Amino acid sequence: MTIEFIPLIAGIVGIGLGVVLGYFARQSIAKHQQSTAEAHVSKILSSAKAEARSVILASRDKAAKVIEAAKNEEQSLKNGLVERERRIFEKEGVLEKKDAQVELEGQKIQERKEKLQEIKKEIEELRTKELAVLEQVSGLSIKDAKEQLVSRVEKEVQLELHDRLRKLEEYGKETLEKRSQEILVTAMQRYASSQAQEVTTTTIALPSEEIKGRIIGKEGRNIRTLERLCGVELVIDDTPESLVISGFDAVRRQIAKLALEKLIVDGRIQPARIEEYVARAKEEISAKIKEAGEAAVYDAGIVGLEQKLVWLLGRLRYRTSYGQNVLMHSLEVCHLAGALAGEVGCDVQIAKKAGLLHDIGKAVDHEIEGSHVEIGRNILKKFQVAEEVIKAMQSHHEEYPYETPESIIVQTADALSAARPGARRDSVENYIKRLSELESIANSFSGVEKAYAIQAGREIRVFVTPTVIDDLTAKFVARDIANRIQQELKYPGDIKVTVIRETRAIEYAR
Repeated sequence: MTIEFIPLIAGIVGIGLGVVLGYFARQSIAKHQQSTAEAHVSKILSSAKAEARSVILASRDKAAKVIEAAKNEEQSLKNGLVERERRIFEKEGVLEKKDAQVELEGQKIQERKEKLQEIKKEIEELRTKELAVLEQVSGLSIKDAKEQLVSRVEKEVQLELHDRLRKLEEYGKETLEKRSQEILVTAMQRYASSQAQEVTTTTIALPSEEIKGRIIGKEGRNIRTLERLCGVELVIDDTPESLVISGFDAVRRQIAKLALEKLIVDGRIQPARIEEYVARAKEEISAKIKEAGEAAVYDAGIVGLEQKLVWLLGRLRYRTSYGQNVLMHSLEVCHLAGALAGEVGCDVQIAKKAGLLHDIGKAVDHEIEGSHVEIGRNILKKFQVAEEVIKAMQSHHEEYPYETPESIIVQTADALSAARPGARRDSVENYIKRLSELESIANSFSGVEKAYAIQAGREIRVFVTPTVIDDLTAKFVARDIANRIQQELKYPGDIKVTVIRETRAIEYAR
């Protein structure tokens, strides 16, 4: 039993010894590891201290250098300030010397000025004494002497001035007239159109006399309906197989004519049919107006116009001015203005567009108050037409000043178109009134004995009193009369003003 437990006891003892030995081994290992960590920490601390010492030394060196640089800079600044102070002191010394010199010069100038004033006063006294002596000797005052001298000089150079003015005017007139004639003839040759005069009535041929009664209708109801719808007057008289449509608006006359012609062909003339055919006629005339406007724009070579503006332009086909068709007149002005602009070097497109649209206000002048120029300006502004075109068209009746060369060209082209033989028909009353106004303007001038308008108002001859107006003054009178005519009268073309001064010497042989 005891022998059996020996190995067990020996085992237990061995285990105990192993535990003890393991514990002491563990403690030894831990102590060794602790010494190893402490050594590492110590090594790190030594390295950090060495690095710190090197950083401190580097910082000290850098700080020493910075301090040295600052001291050097401070010294240089001190040296600069000292140098500047020295320069300032030197400049102050120079300025003080200059101030002294300026003050000295000012004193000298003041002394000279006082001496000059004294000399001037002495000269003025001497001049006064001399003038008094001269007046006493000559018996004339200064004013009288000046007047005599000026009068003598005027008389001496008057004839010479007159001859030179006459030569210059003749030379300039010949040159300008020749050039202007070339330009106008070239423009007119490049464009020529026929002129057809229109009146305020339209005549319709009837197939028979009995149709007149049907047009009148029972108790005149048909003719009243037609007149009311179209705004015209139907004149049915004893003229065989014809009736007359009367009205100032050509569009209304054309509507009435077209509707009446179709009613005659239809044969059923009654108020209901009249209303139907008048409505159709208005549509057809509106289409013709549009076609006429488009044809005019195409013929003029102008693009970019609003359709409403083109339609208004087409209405001018049924508008006349002194018997001249306004659309044809506008086309003619357009082409003439373009030709003139090309000859003198102006903007051709602006001149042509302004010439075509210069009378656009006449399309609605019977519907809107105001002159056709003002109405036209408002229309063009409404449709945003270029300002250059408006300036060029607004002066063709001189209601606005000429602002561009194209405005003068359009006015010239308008006068050319209106002044062509047969282009317009004027009334006798207006013709006589224009001639009377011409003579009245000339007779209003002082020294004019009588004045006569001749050549159908193209020339006015003015006879002056020779004892009141001399040759030189006669030139000025002619120019003044021409300026008054330009300012106060409206006329086509040019008016020649001829002033005649006749000197007669009369003696009697006894």
